[in-house]
Amino acid sequence: MSIVESLITINKELPTPVYLQICNGLIHHIRRGTLKPESALPGSRILAAALNVHRKTVVAAYDELYAQSWVDVFPRKGIFVAKNLPDVAPRPLAVDNEVSSFPAATFFDVDDQFVPSSGLFKPKPANNIVFNDGFPDTRLAPVDLLVREYRRFGNYRFTSKYLMYGPEKGSENLRDQLARFLSETRGLQVSPENILITKGAQMAMYLTAQVLLAKNDVVIVPDPGYIMANQVFEHAGAQLEFVPVDEFGIDLNAVEAICKKKKVRMLYVIPHHHRPTTVTLSSERRMQLLELAMKYRFAILEDDYDYDFHYASSPILPLASADYYGSVIYAGSFCKTIAPGIRVGFAVAPLNLIEQMARLRRMIDRQGEQLLEEAMANLLKNGDINRHLKKTNKIYHERRDVLCRLLQEQLGDKISFKIPDGGFAIWMKYNNGLLPKKVAAKAAEMGLSMSDGIDYFNDESYVNTSIRLGFASLNLKELENGVEILARAVEKAG
Repeated sequence: MSIVESLITINKELPTPVYLQICNGLIHHIRRGTLKPESALPGSRILAAALNVHRKTVVAAYDELYAQSWVDVFPRKGIFVAKNLPDVAPRPLAVDNEVSSFPAATFFDVDDQFVPSSGLFKPKPANNIVFNDGFPDTRLAPVDLLVREYRRFGNYRFTSKYLMYGPEKGSENLRDQLARFLSETRGLQVSPENILITKGAQMAMYLTAQVLLAKNDVVIVPDPGYIMANQVFEHAGAQLEFVPVDEFGIDLNAVEAICKKKKVRMLYVIPHHHRPTTVTLSSERRMQLLELAMKYRFAILEDDYDYDFHYASSPILPLASADYYGSVIYAGSFCKTIAPGIRVGFAVAPLNLIEQMARLRRMIDRQGEQLLEEAMANLLKNGDINRHLKKTNKIYHERRDVLCRLLQEQLGDKISFKIPDGGFAIWMKYNNGLLPKKVAAKAAEMGLSMSDGIDYFNDESYVNTSIRLGFASLNLKELENGVEILARAVEKAG
C-alpha cells in the first residue's frame, strides 16, 4: 500500500458520497503539504482495491479533482498533483487527527476587546421559570394573523416584487401606515420620509451612533441605565458622561452642569418606563430637556421601547411629539408589541439624518425583510395591532398586580418596590443588605432563573441591591410558582 491509500479514510455511514470523501481527503493532504506538487497518485484500479470501493467511485473522485484543478492528467502516464500549486511544507501526520474540526482561533491577530459586550445570548435551563428583564409573552403573539398576511401574499400577482431588492428605508406601505399609527398614538406629525425601518430599536440606536458620533464625542447617559446602549456609543468612540436617575427620571441639573463644562454631542434617554428603574420622566423635565437641547445644541436619542404598555393612565406623549427644532431621534420597536423574535423597529428623525442612516444601513444590511414589513403594514392598516395591544394591556396589567400582591404577601419587608405605571417589569430592592447575586444563585438551584443585579450601574464597585423582575411573560400560575421559589431563595440567601 502506498502512502496515498494510507491517508484516505472512508466512512460509508456518512451522508457524504464516498467519491467526495476520497476527493476531499486528497485535497486535504495536498493543502497540508503531505502530497507535493507533481506527486504521482495511484491508478484508479489500485486505489479502488486498497480502499475496497468500486473503480468507478475512484474515477469519479479523480474527475472531481481534475475539475477543481487539483491534479494534472497525462495520457499513458497517470494522474499527478497539479504542478502549479504552491509547495507547502509537510505537517506531522499526528496533527491530522484534529483536522476535521474548524480552527478554534484565527492565525491572524484579532482584538478580543474591540467589540464590547456584556455577554452573548445563553438559553436558560428548559424547565426553569424565568423572571426575565421584561419581555412580552410570546404565547400571546398574533402569529396566526401574521401567517394570514403571508398567505395572502402567496395569492397576489405582485408578490414577486417583494422578494427582490427594495427601499433601504423599508417598505413604503409600512412607513405610510406607521406614520399614521405614530400620529394617532403618539402625536408625532411625521411623513413616511422621516421613518427608517430597522431590525429593532437596537439597530436604530447603532445606526444613529455610527452616523452622529466621532471619537471622543461626549454622550450623556443615565445611571443606572441600559448597558447595550452604552456599549453602542462607546464602540462609536464616544466618551460617556453619567447622570443619576431619581423617581422623576434623569437629573437635568446634572445634565446642564455637564453641558456648561463640555461640548455635548448627544443625550440618550428612556423617558417612558426607564430601563432598569421603570420610572417615567416627568412632563416638567421633558420640556426642560428639550430646552437644554436647543440651548446647547445636542441631539436627543429617545428610546421608547414599550410606549404602548401603560396601565395607570394614558401615557405621556414622547419628547419627539413636542420637538419643534429637530433635536430628537425617536427609536421604537414592534419587538415588544408582538415578540422579540419579530425584528421590526424604526427610527424617526429629520430627513437629512434619515438619509445618512439609510445609506449606512445599505452597507451593513441592505434592507429589511420586505414580506414581513408588508405583513406588518397590513396588520396596522386592518387594526389588528391596536386590537392586540388592547388585549395584552389587560393581561399584562393583571399580571403586574398579581406579582406585586404575591411579593408583598410572601416577602413582606424583606424587599421594597414601587408599583410601575406600565411596562413589563418592576424594580425591586432587597432590604437588609441582601445581595442579588446570592439570591439568584440560590434560586437557580431551585429552578428559577432571574437577574443577579449586574450591568445596571456604571460603577462596578457600587453595591447594588436592586433587580428588574419581569412579569409580562409569565402566566398567573407561573408567577405564583416563581414567587414561591424566590421567597425560599431569599430565606436561604439571608
